[in-house]
Amino acid sequence: MAHQSDLIAENIEQYLKEHEHKEILRFITCGSVDDGKSTLIGRLLYDSKMIFEDQLASIEKDSKKSGTTGDKIDLALLVDGLASEREQGITIDVAYRFFSTDKRKFIIADTPGHEQYTRNMATGASTADLAIILIDARQGVLTQTKRHSYIASLLGIKNLIVAINKMDLVDFSQERFKEIKKDYEEIIPKLPHNEDINFNYIPISALDGDNIVSNSPKSPWYAGKPLMELLDTVEIHHDENDDFRLPVQYVSRPHLNFRGFSGTIASGTISVGDEITVLPSRKTSVVKSIVSNDIKDLRPIGKDETVETIETAYAPMATTITLKDEIDISRGDMIVKSNSIPKVSNKLNVMVVWMDEKPMELNNSYIIKRATSVINGSFKAVEFKKDINSFKEISADTLELNDIAKCSLSLDRQIAVDSYYENRHTGSFIIIDRYTNSTVGAGMIVDAQESQDNEDQTRDYTEAEIALNKYIRDNFPEWGCKEILG
Repeated sequence: MAHQSDLIAENIEQYLKEHEHKEILRFITCGSVDDGKSTLIGRLLYDSKMIFEDQLASIEKDSKKSGTTGDKIDLALLVDGLASEREQGITIDVAYRFFSTDKRKFIIADTPGHEQYTRNMATGASTADLAIILIDARQGVLTQTKRHSYIASLLGIKNLIVAINKMDLVDFSQERFKEIKKDYEEIIPKLPHNEDINFNYIPISALDGDNIVSNSPKSPWYAGKPLMELLDTVEIHHDENDDFRLPVQYVSRPHLNFRGFSGTIASGTISVGDEITVLPSRKTSVVKSIVSNDIKDLRPIGKDETVETIETAYAPMATTITLKDEIDISRGDMIVKSNSIPKVSNKLNVMVVWMDEKPMELNNSYIIKRATSVINGSFKAVEFKKDINSFKEISADTLELNDIAKCSLSLDRQIAVDSYYENRHTGSFIIIDRYTNSTVGAGMIVDAQESQDNEDQTRDYTEAEIALNKYIRDNFPEWGCKEILG
């Protein structure tokens, strides 16, 4: 007779095997405050059988204490974990939850609806494949609905499901559904890259579960798919950029006989024998070997011994590559294939979402963190700021909390430049206050301006100066020291 622990182990292994090869869909719920975002996620978790009995009992108890749904279970409490969230009946932090169906695994980000927490919404949207825009059937399209839709499209999300919630409070009126759909369709032409976005509209009641798992008899006029089926069948758009990009995270020297360059591949593939270029130095070499395991755990080896290698690596693998030539490569450099070299510049046009209560100051020095590089930079001009109500471009000299704007960014040194819409990983960055170390904004690269190299780059440096420069860049990247070329 099998021991109980053996049976549990077998069940776990079977469960993991069933889920190992399922596709993952990351999505967010967003919209204005009290549109029912947390309740919808609670409903999805509940209907997908992802709630344990003790959790359900706890939620039933808490619903009587701090619920907002009368005699019904307040499913939003499954997601609103902070005490302040439960007390106020709102979402503040970004809450991540997981569930699965027979076809897919899902990672959900429940983002806040309050305007003051828009920065949290942008954080949740930055890695999402799909966004569910919740609209209260009684309220219709609000300013925050527009703001979240704009941010979702700005961040390159190509699937938007407009879920008109609380339809039970308007008696599942088809006329009201059509009215809100028409109002929302009027803002679509004003969203960035709207031609690449797939829109779906669905009437739901997250509280009662109407049109969530199956079509509700309360809305016989709705002939589309229920929400869960939409999530199961929607096409996931991955980055279509096949250009190889490897931001160097660190130089690996586990022993004297090995020198490799480690990082997570942002896009594309690399194979042994490929010619590569290191940016911004533009030095070239050929890939000698690719190591996929953790190079730090390698034991010292002799000259005649070799480590376990692979022939090809691809995104998003964490890998280490060695080169045939001994060239200077540091953390923050970008390794690319020589046949797909991006622009190199220190002058960028960028879209910025400002996330701090302290306004952005032109010409003030900020820390710009892009992939593995940490650089000092300053904003030279605000080209325009978006008025979310009218979607008009207005002039501005600064950015305040939740502002979205196109700006001119000047960096202390050159970097390899991919636009955000070509490559999410290498085209995005965060803005850090140098004194408080707080993240004050998020940015997306639009394109590169003509670079203005420092005149000092033309002078000849001694070997000692070059060595000192490299030591500072390797060990103190936060200083933003420019690279000097010999």
